[in-house]
Amino acid sequence: MSRPCAASERTVRAIQWAMAGAAVCFIGGIVIWITHLIRTAWRLGDGPSASIGISLVAIPVFLTLLGVILYVFRGLLAEAGGRIGPLPRPPEGDEQGGGV
Repeated sequence: MSRPCAASERTVRAIQWAMAGAAVCFIGGIVIWITHLIRTAWRLGDGPSASIGISLVAIPVFLTLLGVILYVFRGLLAEAGGRIGPLPRPPEGDEQGGGV
């Protein structure tokens, strides 16, 4: 017999996967667009300017943001799958006070 909330868990997991995929597509599109702008500036013989410098700094920033987003979603998906549980409790009689 299936659990009554199994369909809603699947829906939440599908939404989480969709959001992670949308983040990859969105940030991937930004990185591709910035590289296209850099190549166009190079082809037109544009000198090194603030726009190229800012673009070269923006790519690692967006890739770092993507890494953080995927790390968070991986944690959420792992928690939903039951692989991450609560911290174990210390055994009875074990006190962590500053005793002798």
